[in-house]
Amino acid sequence: MRMVGIWVEKGWMLDPVPFLVLLSILFLIALHLFALVYWIYRLSTDNKSNQNQQQHQQQQQQQRRKAH
Repeated sequence: MRMVGIWVEKGWMLDPVPFLVLLSILFLIALHLFALVYWIYRLSTDNKSNQNQQQHQQQQQQQRRKAH
Protein backbone atom coordinates (compact mmCIF):
# COMPACT_ATOMS: atom_id res chain seq x y z
CA MET A 1 0.00 0.00 0.00
CA ARG A 2 1.42 3.39 -0.91
CA MET A 3 0.39 6.58 0.88
CA VAL A 4 1.86 9.96 0.02
CA GLY A 5 5.14 8.57 -1.19
CA ILE A 6 5.68 6.43 1.91
CA TRP A 7 5.33 2.69 1.95
CA VAL A 8 3.03 1.65 4.77
CA GLU A 9 2.83 -1.98 5.70
CA LYS A 10 -0.49 -3.55 6.50
CA GLY A 11 -0.97 -3.59 10.24
CA TRP A 12 -0.55 -6.98 11.82
CA MET A 13 -3.48 -6.23 14.10
CA LEU A 14 -5.88 -6.26 11.15
CA ASP A 15 -5.06 -9.84 10.17
CA PRO A 16 -7.15 -11.62 12.85
CA VAL A 17 -10.16 -9.25 12.56
CA PRO A 18 -12.19 -11.39 10.09
CA PHE A 19 -11.58 -14.46 12.24
CA LEU A 20 -12.65 -12.61 15.39
CA VAL A 21 -15.81 -11.33 13.68
CA LEU A 22 -16.69 -14.85 12.55
CA LEU A 23 -15.93 -16.24 15.98
CA SER A 24 -18.13 -13.65 17.70
CA ILE A 25 -21.02 -14.32 15.29
CA LEU A 26 -20.77 -18.07 15.91
CA PHE A 27 -20.65 -17.43 19.66
CA LEU A 28 -23.79 -15.29 19.50
CA ILE A 29 -25.61 -17.94 17.46
CA ALA A 30 -24.63 -20.64 19.96
CA LEU A 31 -25.73 -18.42 22.85
CA HIS A 32 -29.13 -17.81 21.27
CA LEU A 33 -29.61 -21.52 20.59
CA PHE A 34 -28.77 -22.32 24.20
CA ALA A 35 -31.25 -19.66 25.38
CA LEU A 36 -33.95 -21.09 23.11
CA VAL A 37 -33.42 -24.63 24.42
CA TYR A 38 -33.44 -23.37 28.01
CA TRP A 39 -36.63 -21.38 27.39
CA ILE A 40 -38.38 -24.44 25.95
CA TYR A 41 -37.17 -26.52 28.90
CA ARG A 42 -38.52 -23.97 31.37
CA LEU A 43 -41.88 -23.81 29.61
CA SER A 44 -42.26 -27.58 29.69
CA THR A 45 -41.26 -27.94 33.34
CA ASP A 46 -43.37 -24.98 34.49
CA ASN A 47 -46.46 -26.48 32.88
CA LYS A 48 -45.92 -29.78 34.67
CA SER A 49 -45.49 -28.10 38.04
CA ASN A 50 -48.54 -25.91 37.45
CA GLN A 51 -50.61 -28.96 36.56
CA ASN A 52 -49.40 -30.76 39.68
CA GLN A 53 -50.28 -27.75 41.83
CA GLN A 54 -53.74 -27.50 40.30
CA GLN A 55 -54.39 -31.20 40.86
CA HIS A 56 -53.20 -30.89 44.45
CA GLN A 57 -55.49 -27.90 45.05
CA GLN A 58 -58.45 -29.74 43.54
CA GLN A 59 -57.79 -32.73 45.80
CA GLN A 60 -57.63 -30.44 48.84
CA GLN A 61 -60.91 -28.80 47.88
CA GLN A 62 -62.58 -32.18 47.45
CA GLN A 63 -61.30 -33.31 50.84
CA ARG A 64 -62.64 -30.11 52.46
CA ARG A 65 -66.05 -30.65 50.86
CA LYS A 66 -66.14 -34.22 52.16
CA ALA A 67 -65.16 -33.07 55.65
CA HIS A 68 -68.02 -30.53 55.85
